[in-house]
Amino acid sequence: MTLIGIFIGMAGDNSYHPMWNWFLILVAALIPEYTQPEMAVDALLIQEGTASFYGRRFHLKKTSNGEIFHMDSLTAAHKTLPFDTRIKVTRPDTGEFVWVRINDRLPKTSRRIIDLSRAAGTQLGLLDDGIATVRIEVENLGEIDRLIEYFGDTPPTTMRLRPVDDTINPPFLKIDKSIPVF
Repeated sequence: MTLIGIFIGMAGDNSYHPMWNWFLILVAALIPEYTQPEMAVDALLIQEGTASFYGRRFHLKKTSNGEIFHMDSLTAAHKTLPFDTRIKVTRPDTGEFVWVRINDRLPKTSRRIIDLSRAAGTQLGLLDDGIATVRIEVENLGEIDRLIEYFGDTPPTTMRLRPVDDTINPPFLKIDKSIPVF
């Protein structure tokens, strides 16, 4: 309920002082409403480009971080993201998405931005297409700060990393609802 609604409700019960009703409504109209600022739709977006999947040829072989690759796991290879980074990969054309963990590297010369495991590729519908345009997002604003710190002064030119200020929540205003008697 808004402040104006509260004051109108209070004013409706005060038939003894009719001018007080209008004063309360005027005061309520002048008090600003505090709302949580909305985060931009693309605030967590860090990269856009082409994705593909890999599976059988690399199944049970070592990845770049030393793990054994399983084509049925939700993992991915990326050129520069730190290992163990969790990212959301979305196909804008279908709206399908999958959360994956980076555990491998793509060759620096690759034209793709990410290679997904077969299981992740299946969830995105890549098995028939082979490749697709995707958007890569991180979990939260803290993850963007971590990536900025990781890359330092030389972030990859293909990646969109920008610091995001934390929102400041105003203090909760307690309203005195008592009606003074004159």
